[in-house]
Order: sequence, then C-alpha cells, then structure tokens
Amino acid sequence: MNAVDTSSSAIVSVQPLGMPWETIDPFLFCVHHDDAYPRGNGRHGPDAALLSGRKMGSDFSRQDGWSMYHGQQVPGFPAHPHRGFETVTIVRKGRIDHADSLGAGARFGGGDVQWLTAGKGIVHAEMFPLLHTDRPNPLELFQIWLNLPADSKMVEPHFTMFWSQDIPRHTFVDDAGRRTEVVVIAGDLPAPGHAGGTVARPLAPPPDSWGSRLHSDLAMWTLRLEPGAQWTLPAALGDGTRRKLYFFAGGQITLAGQVVPVGSSVEVRAGADVLLINGDEPGELLMLQGRPIGEPVAQYGPFVMNTEQELRQAFEDYRRTEFGGWPWPDPAPVHGNEEDRFARHADGRTERPPSQD
Repeated sequence: MNAVDTSSSAIVSVQPLGMPWETIDPFLFCVHHDDAYPRGNGRHGPDAALLSGRKMGSDFSRQDGWSMYHGQQVPGFPAHPHRGFETVTIVRKGRIDHADSLGAGARFGGGDVQWLTAGKGIVHAEMFPLLHTDRPNPLELFQIWLNLPADSKMVEPHFTMFWSQDIPRHTFVDDAGRRTEVVVIAGDLPAPGHAGGTVARPLAPPPDSWGSRLHSDLAMWTLRLEPGAQWTLPAALGDGTRRKLYFFAGGQITLAGQVVPVGSSVEVRAGADVLLINGDEPGELLMLQGRPIGEPVAQYGPFVMNTEQELRQAFEDYRRTEFGGWPWPDPAPVHGNEEDRFARHADGRTERPPSQD
C-alpha cells in the first residue's frame, strides 16, 4: 500500500507501518516489539538449541516469533550510548531490566513506562530477561524517541518511572455499549463534545522534556476499541500541532469516513475531531502528538544534535569519557530472578510501584 493523500478530509496521509515506524517532529523514532519468547533456561535466556540459524549480536529475524536483537545469552540491547534526546519505553507485557552509566538500575513492565532523558550523555542497557522457566515469556513494548530542544540537549541525564497503577486510564462507552479505553502517558485527555475540562490528566513529564513545556501540546496515548466501538478523537488545542495514529492490531478501522487496514499509520489534522469506528475485531492504536520543535536535526545513530559540529563533539566526548564509564560487571546486566518491579536511582533512592502485579 502506497501513501495516500486525502487532503480534503481530516486525514492528511495514510501509509503502511514500516520498521521502525515513521514519525514526525518532535518525535524521532518509534518501534513496536512484540516477541513470543519461549520459556527460560534458568539463566534468563532461551535454550541454546533455539539460537541456531540466528545472526547472533544482531538478530532481528523474528525466527519462531522472537528476536535476540543485540543480546548474546539474554535478548535485548546491551550497553549503548545516547545524547540529545529522550527515550519513552512503554512495556505492555513482560519485563525489561535497565542499567546505566550513572549506576542506576530498574526492572519494569506490565504496563509501566520509563521516560529517560539522555541529555548530555548516558550509556544504558535494556535487557529482556526470560524469568519463567515453566512457561513462555511474551514481551510487548513501544520505544519512542522524543527530541530535546537545543537548550535542553546538554542537561543532566536521569530517568522517571511511571508505574502502571499510577498511569491514568479512561473508558468511553458509545451508544451501543461498546467500549474504548484510552491510556494516557502524556497530554490531557479532554472531555468529549467540547464540554471543556479533562477526563484524564497525565503524570508530570521530566522537567527538561519538551513535554514539560505547556506550548508543546505533547500527547502519547494508547487506544483499545472493542469490535464495532465508536469514539471521537478530540481535536488538539495547540497551534501548529501535528498528530499521528499507528493502527497496529485489529482488522480494519474507519477514520473520518475512510477505511484503513491494520498495519497503517495515519496522520490526521490535529485541529479536527476524528470519528473512529472499529471493525469486527478488537482494535489497538498508538497516538503520538506534539507541536514541532522546528530546529535543525543532526543525527547519527544514538546521538541527536542540531549541527554536524555538535554531532562530531558528541562522538569525541563519548570516546574520551564513555559518558562516565560502565559500573556494571558486564554489558548486559540482569537483576535476578524475581518478577518484582523497582527503580534504583543514581542518588541512591529506590522506588517501587504501589503494588506488585
């Protein structure tokens, strides 16, 4: 399916989802991992026999429904650097183990979100431990890269945890009794029908984020519609805001009168209400919205700056300092065998969710 221009409606364009998903300013990158990992081998990885035929160290094959990515024994992404942007990791199923060059670590999942501000530079690992030895270990997550404006690119790195139990959710019920659930990671969810006010207010984004600026109009929501459900996506309020919907699960959905198949990304006019009518299967979408930062982007791999000179400096700084070095015994740390979620910050604070699932 080629990109379709629908300039006469609330839809700007429709195109197939790629890998990664195409984004628009202020977003840089979005990927959806949905891996049907098998039972673990007791050492947080799959049985060695299941690794045959994979390109170890760079396995994106989805052989048997899952990938090792850059992991050797445990799936995931061993130590790698970032500078100049933020990562927002939404883990819907499974667990992720975070470790970083500040000495901080975390285990999170089951609906939790980690919002990491890389700022002037951090090295981190994101490993996917297979904790269950008696049953499969499915993992599903989104990772979103959100740009930082020039005056925030060299802030101190840190991360913020949004525990699943604290993240706002709201369920709308249409006239036929069919339900649409909206999970609000960022951005106020307005009341329907231009009644004013909000029905869900998100947790506060990190202080140096573009999302912390009121005029950014930043929003990140996940939507789940029951078969046949109808819901109106309310218009954004910001001037110049752009909005994109990623239809990643279901059959088909009608957006502003246009039928769209699953596996599509749709840019809609942010200033317009958009009626969604789901098809015969449960449908799920990710919505990313924001006012563009509108600054030059110089990017190479894990570094995102404004100029080529700043990009060269980022590589030089990393070669010289390794952004503080790596305090862990190996590049792919795993935090034990327990499922319990936690976050241990660089200042020594340890936080846990209100309750463990």
